[in-house]
Amino acid sequence: MKEKIRIGCGAGFSGDRLDPSIVLVEKGNLDYLVLECLAERTIGLAQKRKLQDPTQGYDPLLERRIDSLLELLLARQTKLITNMGAANPLAAGQKVIDIAKSKKLKIKVAVLTGDDVLHLIEPVERSVSANAYLGADGILEAIKTDADVIITGRVADPSLFIAPMIHEFDWPMNDYTLMGRATVIGHLMECAGHITGGYFADPGRKDVPDMAQLGHPFADVSKDCSAVISKVEGTGGVINLMTAKEQLLYEVENPHQYFTPDVVADFTSVRLKQVGENRVAIEGGSGSEKPGNYKVSVGYQAFWLGEGEITYAGSNAVARAKLAGETVRQRLANVVKDIRVDLIGMNSVHGDRFHNNVQPYEVRLRVAGKADNMKTAQLVGEEVEALYTNGPGGGGGVRKYVNEVIGIVSTLIPRNKVRYEVKLLES
Repeated sequence: MKEKIRIGCGAGFSGDRLDPSIVLVEKGNLDYLVLECLAERTIGLAQKRKLQDPTQGYDPLLERRIDSLLELLLARQTKLITNMGAANPLAAGQKVIDIAKSKKLKIKVAVLTGDDVLHLIEPVERSVSANAYLGADGILEAIKTDADVIITGRVADPSLFIAPMIHEFDWPMNDYTLMGRATVIGHLMECAGHITGGYFADPGRKDVPDMAQLGHPFADVSKDCSAVISKVEGTGGVINLMTAKEQLLYEVENPHQYFTPDVVADFTSVRLKQVGENRVAIEGGSGSEKPGNYKVSVGYQAFWLGEGEITYAGSNAVARAKLAGETVRQRLANVVKDIRVDLIGMNSVHGDRFHNNVQPYEVRLRVAGKADNMKTAQLVGEEVEALYTNGPGGGGGVRKYVNEVIGIVSTLIPRNKVRYEVKLLES
């Protein structure tokens, strides 16, 4: 049994950079690398891709990430845990095996399934997916197979980090103080570049060095569930009490009760201490018994979104953009519902409530509208494009888009209705 392990986080969302994970494996001396690549909308979109092609539905960057990492992982004896399986973990696992075979590498891949519960819930109208947030227990079972790569679908983000701690330190999963403390560490790590200064940066107020080479974090976790979070020396970014505190509170509505499938964690007794340059120590935290339900993220076909953009510049640009927006609004009023007109850079985020009436020299007009079908949604971009010759004057740089939007709602399912399974694949 180990006294300390090192876990790195090489990705905090599906579209995250590829190179920080390579640096972590090359230079970080990791026991485990976690790639956290799922969000509520991400898995809904993955389910949509799977409906169009049953061989798809895993993370779009899975092949590139695995191709760049696989040989390094084996050479450094670093185990990979990732939720890049998204809506199709088995296909993702097979893709990893295919990549290993192409490189003539012998590997074992453990695939965790069971989060897809669409058949177990009362369906939402036009629903396309329903995925339960599984916990650390299924990942723990996968680790016990001695697999080199573990691929899951929807699991709770901290659970990706908790499972290797439980395995290496032989913690009882009903010790909710330990589970709460481990959840704190997992929560601090799960967003990767957040805690190394990425989302923290605000020039002149909260400066972060060398952001172009932002490093991702690793945690040295001890058997007593204390930890020190750091990053590879020479990488960009910063880890300090401010970055750690901001991430600790990220997405936490009630620090007394942070619900996960492993524990109801209590963050109020957490203690952070700067123990060196880019080194923050974490102690404390607690928890109570895990919930009787799993959270379920349900994706449904919400609407088609049509968009069009055009730029106006020069004298009186704002007035011309407003006239253009109102013109399009009137032409679409009886055709497209929920039309929105924004002047990007002026009122597209907070509306007119905080606008100081300073008139910019140039402005980008965006018009968007919801529709029940693609053909109607296309009319939005077409009307914006028609402004080229139908006025007002001086517009240019039109772009138009049409997308089917997957909506997300959440519900609960009794955990005793959900059955996970681990399947082992070998190259």
